[in-house]
Amino acid sequence: MISLAGRDILHSWGQFVFTGFGLGLLIGVTLVMAGVYRGMVDDGKALLDNSGADLWVVQKDTLGPYAESSSLNDDLYRVILAMPGVASVANITYLTMQVRKGERDVRSMVVGVAPGGTGATPGWPPYLVAGRQITRGHYEAVADIATGFNIGDKIRIRRNHYLVVGLTRRMVSSGGDPMVFIPLKDAQEAQFLKDNDAIWQSRRRTEANPAFNRPGAPDVLDAVIASQSSSNSVNAVLVRIDSGANPEEVAEPIRRWKRLTVYTRSQMADILIGKLIATSSKQIGMFLVILAVVSAAIVAFIIYTLTMDKIREIAVLKLIGTRNRTIAAMIMQQALALGVIGFAVGKITATFAAPLFPKYVLLMPQDSITGFLAVLLICAMASVIAIRMALKVDPAEAIGG
Repeated sequence: MISLAGRDILHSWGQFVFTGFGLGLLIGVTLVMAGVYRGMVDDGKALLDNSGADLWVVQKDTLGPYAESSSLNDDLYRVILAMPGVASVANITYLTMQVRKGERDVRSMVVGVAPGGTGATPGWPPYLVAGRQITRGHYEAVADIATGFNIGDKIRIRRNHYLVVGLTRRMVSSGGDPMVFIPLKDAQEAQFLKDNDAIWQSRRRTEANPAFNRPGAPDVLDAVIASQSSSNSVNAVLVRIDSGANPEEVAEPIRRWKRLTVYTRSQMADILIGKLIATSSKQIGMFLVILAVVSAAIVAFIIYTLTMDKIREIAVLKLIGTRNRTIAAMIMQQALALGVIGFAVGKITATFAAPLFPKYVLLMPQDSITGFLAVLLICAMASVIAIRMALKVDPAEAIGG
């Protein structure tokens, strides 16, 4: 039985190998797409782990700094620090924007970190691969190596220029954008502070308002202008709780008494994975189904063609008394061999192609095992049509041909 399948494969090895190579490319694309989804989930988990926070305090009725816009006063952290069970807190800002280096723009998430440093303050990059952490209050930056920046580079964020003093790795947003860390005051200015032209135009509109023509109105006008010329907002407050404390028990008083929304790590993970990448995961799932159907169609077609080419040989086998299950096993083995070749080509292709993708592609062993079993199942099912046709062959065709 094995000899029959092997001899037939050797007889039409060119068609068999090229078909296996084409099938392998489809399988490679399938593995890469599964890796893209895994990479998106891993990016979300890395974002939470690297923040160093146990709780995220955000504007009431928002989904937090990663999914929605959130704005809090930057003096709120003092009140939260006094709450029971809270070990440390830190203001933080997140802003996804284009960071310019020379003539090149890099899509990045700019993170404003509060003074303190790694270990002492949540939000800082936990480790560096080169250089040092930020030590000055202004105009220094730590960048993820995915930005392509190097130590000593000058980058521009809004109106200011920053010196890259350190490089980190796998510090990315939920969308896979590399992070750039700058001092909190600089980040507040970049995100919330209006430029001079906007302030001037707003002042003219405010002065034209009849409400500011009453006695005492100039003082109110000065206060309005001052508020437009400064920034005292942050996107969230990161909270570390005491060792052994229950996150939900620490979060509940903040929600109740401070009228804020507080998320635990598990709740924030549900938002990142269940909401931010839900649509992408469904789209990837649809593509995987389409690729599986196309792969099954290719295998069915090639096995059917190979079987049609040897109708007379099958008739001879039946004439000399070969059992139907032997013939069926021969065709099944050819389909499975085609699947093994295709999966080997696909796995090699995915492994070498994954680092070339702009987004992080995570190829997991369990996905490869599942994919291999799925390929064998698809090939076995695809061979059914050819097997049914072979079993209907009349032995008399061996004589009449």
